[in-house]
Amino acid sequence: MSRLLSILVPAFNEEEYLAASILRALDAPLPEGLESEVVAVDDGSTDCTPQILDELAEQFPGRVRVFHHAANSGKGAAIRTALAEARGEFAIIQDADLEYDPAEYPKVLGPLLANKADVVYGSRFLISGERRVIYYWHSLANHFLTTACNMAADLNLTDMETCYKAFRVSLARSIPIRSNRFGIEPELTIKFAKRQASIYEVPISYYGRTYDEGKKIGARDAINALWVILRFSFSRDIYTDRGAHILDSLAGTKRFNRWMADTVRPWLGTRVLELGSGIGNMTQHLARGRKNYVASDIEAEHLARLRVRFRGRPNLQIRHCDLCSPADFADLRGQFDSVVCLNVVEHVEDDLLALRNIYSALQPGGTAIILVPQDQAAYGTLDEVLGHFRRYSEDQLRGLMEDAGFEVERMLHFNRITRPGWRINGQLLRRRSFSRFQLRVFDALVPLWRRIDRFFPWPAVSVIAIGRVPGGNGASSPRTRA
Repeated sequence: MSRLLSILVPAFNEEEYLAASILRALDAPLPEGLESEVVAVDDGSTDCTPQILDELAEQFPGRVRVFHHAANSGKGAAIRTALAEARGEFAIIQDADLEYDPAEYPKVLGPLLANKADVVYGSRFLISGERRVIYYWHSLANHFLTTACNMAADLNLTDMETCYKAFRVSLARSIPIRSNRFGIEPELTIKFAKRQASIYEVPISYYGRTYDEGKKIGARDAINALWVILRFSFSRDIYTDRGAHILDSLAGTKRFNRWMADTVRPWLGTRVLELGSGIGNMTQHLARGRKNYVASDIEAEHLARLRVRFRGRPNLQIRHCDLCSPADFADLRGQFDSVVCLNVVEHVEDDLLALRNIYSALQPGGTAIILVPQDQAAYGTLDEVLGHFRRYSEDQLRGLMEDAGFEVERMLHFNRITRPGWRINGQLLRRRSFSRFQLRVFDALVPLWRRIDRFFPWPAVSVIAIGRVPGGNGASSPRTRA
């Protein structure tokens, strides 16, 4: 089955070069198994650009799709529209001129298709085939802006301003794009970096236009780019979804994540299935030393990120697995000695079916480690944003595990320290996100919380059930090593 590449073409007053540019894009060689479409956006042009695009759409129905802006809004606005309309799994930005050669698509797309990269930049300054030599001061400004962006994003790119940026559509769509003009270049770069995307550069050829030939970027755009770099270097505006924004905040609490991993690790065996892996914040801690570790999720973007992040780990597999789909568990029956499911069961409506599916994946004597939020009395706006159907009492979770067939060996209470903050933020203040300052302070003090957490008199934020499938070699016990 072929995969689709969306070629995003922003166009403003490009009547001279537009048709040739799009025809070259349509004829460009592509890696095996990849097809392409052109998604072109006329950004309020005053020349014949709209008519040329409409003619191309008629000539190539379904392959060239055209959208029109009533007024000129800028390259960023045009890319935003094209991205929203893209049908492909991957996308590449192609300016509507002849400065970049579509024949180099395979080179740019290679790291994406090989699961090495989440994003690929085509650099005009790496050693490559050829480039037109013009405008020293323009080149110097480009190097300056790239350096400034690298400092903000902690990268070492050679060409931040390049047109050729290739990426997964699902990743780019999940990022809010605020810049309307050429500020989209540093904005995307900084936000890709803050999303911890794996970014590659490949050398490309470049045939730059002179200003007499229609080049549009100038000093005003350079100044605007500096402002964009400054603005987004101090921002975490990197998710369109509020729930994902909260999870991103929690992903930054590295000491807390290690604390959670250390709590459940002793119960894991050597063949482990992790359900709801996200982008691998727990996977990175729990997969080490296992003979076989399967990280799973239902989000295509999460699965793609996992494949890139853990590429080259021979003991680690990535797969789609819906907790409430018996079909997804059909080929997993009895394959694992451990299943770990952290903060997932509360997201599904039929939690009993979810636990029965987990049971089916375990061999006799196998262990399930199920962590859920505790105490419905603590349910608030933060739970709503995260998509929680419910919170559990210890008795409710125990009963659910037993109804699914498990013998519950132990119930652990995890993280009492944050309960007051959770209730204040989610019920009293009715906040829909976490304060990053609060999280930084909390995470810095995790070594202290780990020592004193059990002494707090109120219920923990989370409860963990350790359940065993009857049979096997008898009762399981905490393991000190895989």
